[in-house]
Amino acid sequence: MNFVVTARKWRPGIFEDVVGQEHITKTLKNAIVNNRIAHAYIFAGPRGVGKTTTARILAKSLNCLNPKDGEPCNECEMCKSFMASQSLDIIEIDGASNRRIEEIRTLRESVKYAPSKGKYKIYIIDEVHMLTNESFNALLKTLEEPPEHTIFVFATTDVHKVPLTIISRCQRFDFRRIDLTTIKNQLKSIAKSEGIKIDDQSLTLISKKADGALRDAESLFDQVISFCGNDIKSEDVFQMLNLINEEIYFDISNAIISKNFKAAFDTAQQIYENGWNFIDFMNGLVEHFRNILTVVITKEHKLIESAEIFKKNYLEYKDQFTEGDLLRILTFLNRSLYELKATQNQKLKVEISLSHLIGLERSSTISELLSKFEHGAHPTPSLPNDNRQEPSLKFDSGEKKSPVINQTIQEHAKTAQNVHNPLPEPKKTTIEQTNTSNNSHNDAANRWSSFLEFISADLLIGPLLENSFPTGITNNHINIAIQHPEDIQLLNNSEESVNKLVKEFFNKPVKLNFIKQENTSIAEGNSPWNGNGEVHEEAAQNPENSELVKAIIEHLGGREI
Repeated sequence: MNFVVTARKWRPGIFEDVVGQEHITKTLKNAIVNNRIAHAYIFAGPRGVGKTTTARILAKSLNCLNPKDGEPCNECEMCKSFMASQSLDIIEIDGASNRRIEEIRTLRESVKYAPSKGKYKIYIIDEVHMLTNESFNALLKTLEEPPEHTIFVFATTDVHKVPLTIISRCQRFDFRRIDLTTIKNQLKSIAKSEGIKIDDQSLTLISKKADGALRDAESLFDQVISFCGNDIKSEDVFQMLNLINEEIYFDISNAIISKNFKAAFDTAQQIYENGWNFIDFMNGLVEHFRNILTVVITKEHKLIESAEIFKKNYLEYKDQFTEGDLLRILTFLNRSLYELKATQNQKLKVEISLSHLIGLERSSTISELLSKFEHGAHPTPSLPNDNRQEPSLKFDSGEKKSPVINQTIQEHAKTAQNVHNPLPEPKKTTIEQTNTSNNSHNDAANRWSSFLEFISADLLIGPLLENSFPTGITNNHINIAIQHPEDIQLLNNSEESVNKLVKEFFNKPVKLNFIKQENTSIAEGNSPWNGNGEVHEEAAQNPENSELVKAIIEHLGGREI
């Protein structure tokens, strides 16, 4: 007996055997059972996912003499004649080689004749998007009102090239890519039936290479068997398909952690010697760090398409990288990939890119720096009826600080201590306030920061008030300083929405008056308002003159945003 390729030998014969397209097969079976058969269908989707196979099963079911729950019996005369390619009532046409208007005119004439034995005369046109515009136009009238015994089934990998006038006359079914796990399970089942031993990593490599197409996976499966025999190992699959070993990506991520620059040159040399494609390597590296990002965020490996052995390795990185570091790495890799496609010496470009990648330092946000300062400090000295203590300037042991940074932090810690010290009182500048007895407005002003957090979820009002702060009370209105004049106009236009949010939060009527922020140097969260209609002079100091900010820029490589 001659050899039959796996894709043909294991081609589904009933709807139940079609994998990954249950949403389509269930609909078609129900249509057959309920006798709701359309006169035209169009099956759209990527290659190798079961479009033509499903069309053949549909045609066989419609003409089956003993259908069972919408499935063909595969035993009656009609089913056997179709499987033997002897049926005259099921006609398969290749749209690529019969695309001219002459062939379509011949088809229009043939649809008039009744089926020879079956109930329906079914035309399956594969790659229908290859027909010419004239052919489509010639088919329109016949497609819209075909004879009762005629059914059209179109299959296409590029439905966008099919005219809308054709699509609107058909029931459209969109086939989807088959996920990696489904392909692995199907190949595993086939290997077991064929008596072939294959490990999980080999199944993963073949399934991943197929890119969602089961037919491609089965073709690769045949190639691997020809190379390896009945005992398939991952090393042989890597060699036969010339795939990049995933372990090389883990070498890079480990090198970033250990700052091993030598790994950049060793990796580039290994890619060159094995004849691997440098662009494929960079694409794989992007996917590798994407996998690490999913583990860091979700703390699990469910979103990773890889062999089980590598999924466990990814879990080891969940505390090694931060989200910010991984986003920087992915941005750098995407830019390097774009540059790699245009370079002449790809090996040199990869060596330089990997060296830069390994040399990237961990990033720290301003919040993290401030958090370190706060957590490393003792509380302020106790005040009357207060348990707060004096802040300490001691950092965690082992951390090396710049002398300038230490000196600057010492000075700012003293300043922070003076803020909490009841002696002496800070100088104050009174802002015009005609009604200081209004408790509702005083309460609203004091709770302004909490109000900003409350409205942050409002996509319209939240951004407009993001950096606002109260400056005083005038005529029973709280003056709210806004940095940009155009924001004031937008807030005034949305007065009804603003008032609704204010009333909902404060549970009392509060009136707001939006004014231009005169002193734009006041930092966010440092509102000069003290609840009594007064402003501290210290609040008006320009943060650009801060020694701490200057020290961070000069010694920590920071920059102003």
